[in-house]
Amino acid sequence: MSDDEKTPARQVITDYAQSHFRYFRTVDGTVYAQRTGHPVARPIRSQGTTGSHRQELMVGLFRDGVGVFNGTALKEALDLIEALALTEQVQPTHIRVAPGFDGATWLDLGRDDGRSVRIHPTGWDIRVPDPEEVCWRRTQLTGELPLPAKDTNGKGIDLLMRLCNFADAKTEALAIAWLIGCLEPSVPVPAPFLTGPQGAGKSTGGRMLVRIIEGMTGDLRRAPKDEENMITAVAAGWITALDNLSHLPPDLSDLMCCVITGAESIKRALFTDGDVVRSRYRRPMLLTGIDVGVIRPDLAERLLTLRLERPRVRRTEAELWAEYAEILPAVLGSLLDLTVKVRAVQAETPTDLRMADFAHLCAQLDTATGFGTLEAYRASLDDLNDDVIEGDLLAQTVLKHAAELTPGTEERMTSAEWLHALTALYSGEDCRPLPKGWPTTGKVLSDRLRRIQPTLAARGVLVDWGRTSAARYIELGRQAPPPPPEQQTAF
Repeated sequence: MSDDEKTPARQVITDYAQSHFRYFRTVDGTVYAQRTGHPVARPIRSQGTTGSHRQELMVGLFRDGVGVFNGTALKEALDLIEALALTEQVQPTHIRVAPGFDGATWLDLGRDDGRSVRIHPTGWDIRVPDPEEVCWRRTQLTGELPLPAKDTNGKGIDLLMRLCNFADAKTEALAIAWLIGCLEPSVPVPAPFLTGPQGAGKSTGGRMLVRIIEGMTGDLRRAPKDEENMITAVAAGWITALDNLSHLPPDLSDLMCCVITGAESIKRALFTDGDVVRSRYRRPMLLTGIDVGVIRPDLAERLLTLRLERPRVRRTEAELWAEYAEILPAVLGSLLDLTVKVRAVQAETPTDLRMADFAHLCAQLDTATGFGTLEAYRASLDDLNDDVIEGDLLAQTVLKHAAELTPGTEERMTSAEWLHALTALYSGEDCRPLPKGWPTTGKVLSDRLRRIQPTLAARGVLVDWGRTSAARYIELGRQAPPPPPEQQTAF
């Protein structure tokens, strides 16, 4: 056969690739490749340590006896495949947890054979998902999970709580609710903050909770120094766990709020001037620490306090983790059983809590088990509100002023008048110096009041803004107590 009659190498590679792989694009334009019948997808341009599609294609061509090709032929073939894939239907990729058809959700076990857990209100089972339904994306942070045990009768949860040092049953119920929430890809969950005295096993407890979802390779990490590093860590895994926090700078606090409830990051695409890369993320988070200092009110509404106590009997790390690895299949199986049970029940959604989806989950868990999780969640938020107030001298001063008002009454002043009144109340007769960060103008005071408004409302102090024909005003009032049950009017 003459050289002119030979099939070009790029055509051989393209034909082989299209017969063995499925190509599609995501909403941000990234092209992925899926081996036929397998749910794991790889970006065709990736050169990561988890393996690129280029490497996968080269190995397949060699093992199937098609041949070994040079870089130019591979590049030309992949360029054509990528161009063709950009015209295909858009499909998302998921890390660890994904929505499925018919109200089901999926949990990636991180196995080479692609077997995953399908969770549905009617039950759960282990199967390889249809690539048209779920496309898994894996990174170095995607650890392998054991096959969950069937028919555990809830013993796995009991075994887990025996290893953790949670202070009481209410705290255990909140931890269980959070784990169930982590198996729901479309619902934000508050970040548990594992706290307690030194030696209470906060880091160990955090690892145990994380590894139920992320496998034995899941671990805690130090807080990143900037937003870019944080987003990189968040995008590479499902649960982001930060260890041994001692303080929360404002930038980190705001970024954590975005991670918990969802946000989008946009940055310039490499080697371009006008193109951009969009990164959408919403992930469960977990924090550990003895004390993080001042907590901003917007983050406090997204936290879940889990208190631990010092264990009476100490064990070696080797003994502890050997037992944990042994019980992990039963723990995962019991968690899946409970998740199915919770999703099958109906419960009223509380309308007074910011994380309404998690509050609804707590109500469902209470209906299914009678744990009292919703009550514990409200108590946790009250504790966090107290922490916010104790760390904010302006909030303390506003509460002190409001205590002099008659319940059910309001007081109106301009922001400058409020600044003068609150400053005089804080300084007192001895004219003590104002603390660092005290508002210096009426505008700054108004902005600070907007930030702490939910915290003050939780203590029965209402703040509102309005305008008259002359000027804008801020209204401060005390909430009137509810009437006795016999005086309430039924509608």
